[in-house]
Amino acid sequence: MGMRMRRLAPVALLTLALAASIGAGTAAAKPEQATKPVVRAANGPALLQALQNQYIAVVKRVAPTVVQIETDEGLGSGIVYDRKGHIVTNAHVVGTATTFKVTFSNGRLYTGTLVGTFPTNDLAVIKIPATPVPAVFADSSKLQVGAIAMAVGNPLGLSSSVTEGIVSALGRTGQEGNGISLPNLIQTSAPINPGNSGGALVDLRGRVIGIPTLGASNPSFSGAPASGIGFAIPSNDVLRIADQLIKFGKVVNSGRAYLGVRVATITGGGVIVTDVEAGGPAAKAGIKANQVIAAIGGKPTPTTDDLSEVLAGYKPKQAVKVELVSQDGTTTTVTVTLGELPGS
Repeated sequence: MGMRMRRLAPVALLTLALAASIGAGTAAAKPEQATKPVVRAANGPALLQALQNQYIAVVKRVAPTVVQIETDEGLGSGIVYDRKGHIVTNAHVVGTATTFKVTFSNGRLYTGTLVGTFPTNDLAVIKIPATPVPAVFADSSKLQVGAIAMAVGNPLGLSSSVTEGIVSALGRTGQEGNGISLPNLIQTSAPINPGNSGGALVDLRGRVIGIPTLGASNPSFSGAPASGIGFAIPSNDVLRIADQLIKFGKVVNSGRAYLGVRVATITGGGVIVTDVEAGGPAAKAGIKANQVIAAIGGKPTPTTDDLSEVLAGYKPKQAVKVELVSQDGTTTTVTVTLGELPGS
């Protein structure tokens, strides 16, 4: 596989020494070939000024709705969800904490408490004793590749930082590790750094289109961050999960496919079934403990992360073929009607 995903862990609470250097001058640019201008030259400066003004307006609108969340383990970001003081963020930002320091861009500090968390979709909701103005969420189903996107958050603890790029792709699946895969992700070229997790990815109207969550890393360079490749949970998924966490304190309708087994990666590659849920989808299809799941829907599953990623591409009630290898080496294929992953 090529690029890998890396969870944007909260920034450690350490004093950061920042250094900047400016490189030497670059070679002169080659003359552009004659092309038909997209806009009239006379309109160019006015259009650029209008675009710049729109960027500034977006930042002024969004920055007050993006907060810094501090736990004993580090820093992350969050978005004001409603006037009741609910704030949505990543589950990995809150971690195991139940209380938080929440700081707004104007410096106001509140103590937040945990409402609920759903690690399977890396989302969580906390609440503060205030009635802040919430962010506006867009309909992410209407996103198009090429649309301008801006990321607002607190990377490296730098409050209200803004980066800009485009929507690079839609419908990506990303692995967070520990058997967690996130489906339907937005890929963006807007630079996303540790501490941006839980912040806002917004469009040019200042509407939240997603929550930055993952960055890509390149295994060819010791897992170093891959520049210009970040991932965000789409706003429609955020709304669906956050509403349930606020109403029930847990997720009652995950919308995620469920096989009904516990598995482990075995030495040499392969996913072995360690336990089968009684009455679950796998049990109904005849899958038993100690069998190895070799593939699902024709896609190999050499590790638990691979298995999770494959399942993330399916929906509940879909029928899929599961290839199994028994202890005696015999192979079989069964059809499983997937269930719905239980909420937390």
